[in-house]
Parts: sequence; C-alpha cells; structure tokens
Amino acid sequence: MEENLIQNAIRQALNCNWNEAIKINLKILESKRDDIDTLNRLAHAYFANGNVSKAKKTSQLVLKIDSYNNIAIKSLAKFRQVRKNVMTLKDHHPYTSTFIEESGKTKLTTLVNLGSEKIYTCLSAGDEVLLTPHVHKISVTTLNGDYIGKLTDDLSARLRLLIKAGNRYTVFVKSATKNCVRIFIKGDVVSFSREISETLGEFSS
Repeated sequence: MEENLIQNAIRQALNCNWNEAIKINLKILESKRDDIDTLNRLAHAYFANGNVSKAKKTSQLVLKIDSYNNIAIKSLAKFRQVRKNVMTLKDHHPYTSTFIEESGKTKLTTLVNLGSEKIYTCLSAGDEVLLTPHVHKISVTTLNGDYIGKLTDDLSARLRLLIKAGNRYTVFVKSATKNCVRIFIKGDVVSFSREISETLGEFSS
C-alpha cells in the first residue's frame, strides 16, 4: 500500500496536482515520519503550491535527519533566494494593472527551444518566472529552477549586457500552451526600442 501511495504522490506531482501531492505525502509521513524521499517531495510540492514557508521548514527537517542531503541543501538555497524577492508564490498572480505597457520598459516575447511540456503546460498566466543569464544565452526557468525555454538570440544579447550592468527585470507568463510559451518582461529602465515592444492589450484578449 505504501508503494502505491508513493507512486500516486509522484503521479500527482507530474500532473501538477500539488494539493493532492501534499495530502498523499503527508499521509505517507504518518507511518514514516523521517522518510527523506517523502519529505523532499513534500517540500517541492509546498513550494510549487505557493507555500514557501512550509517548503523551507520541510527541507530544514530533512537536514536535521541528514545534514548532507544534496536535494534539501539545493532546495533550501532556492527557497531562500525566492523569499528575497517575494513573500509568497501566491503573489505571483498579479492584477491586470501590473501588465501595463511602458514604452521601452516592457517586452512581450515568445520563448524558443522549449523544455519539457510537463513543465511549461503547468504554468498559468501571471506566474512569475526567472531570467537566467549564461555566456551566450538567457534561459527562462520556473522559480524552483525548472527549465522552460530561452529568449531569442538578439533579445538575449541585449539583456545580458543590461543585466551585467546591474539592471533587473520582472518576468511573468502571458500564456503557456502546447509548443508556445509567451512571457512579459518588465524593467525599471528603458531596455527595448519602441518598435519591438509589443502591446499588452493582448492580456485582455
């Protein structure tokens, strides 16, 4: 029966049913309170469901059991980084007023080289995502580090220089469907020419 619960917990997570994943993992812990694999799954489910505080506490519990657990160490670092920027993932569904176009400061773009469909089809309009600069590109990931896709080469080249200069950008999902993910990039300084900045009227469509 326990094996069935574990497989069900994994299946719910793969389907982005985080509430169910949390319930099942908690059920498993009723009989195995110190099960590290279950605790790590629970931490991830809490995080994905928007409860960064519980995710952090769960990873800390793992480290009390196994201070060298690599998954918990990486997860905790990730959770702490997120809390520097936002109070909770539940705040990552901004009101429509957030998506107001500012000439030169906003950009609506389509990602290329998409990653796993299971990852990006779980995204919703308004979810915050992250820009991750590399040497020759900028990838876009979820807040828990899952790869979604990357910016086009020309946009990557522009933003890598601006980010290196200290500029920061907030990024939200506009839409996520099969084979197409669009994001909205917003900065505090002029970063895009008016010609390539797309209108955000599409957010109401």
